[in-house]
Amino acid sequence: MTDFLPGSYGGDDRKLSGNTRLECKICWYVYDPALGDDYWQIAAGTPFAQLPGDWRCPECDGDKSGFMVLSDD
Repeated sequence: MTDFLPGSYGGDDRKLSGNTRLECKICWYVYDPALGDDYWQIAAGTPFAQLPGDWRCPECDGDKSGFMVLSDD
């Protein structure tokens, strides 16, 4: 089993709602479902949990599982 930092997504979709924003732990890029991802041609409105398994950070190529869940407040 792989250990992840507290607050990491770690591949656990139960931590996410459809509009949860997540931040790359390496470069601080924020994936916002409302905006999608132009680099990987991900349509606006796509929740993080629905990104392809091989999706990586468009800024630094960081792994999807290492993204940090941002609070909605």
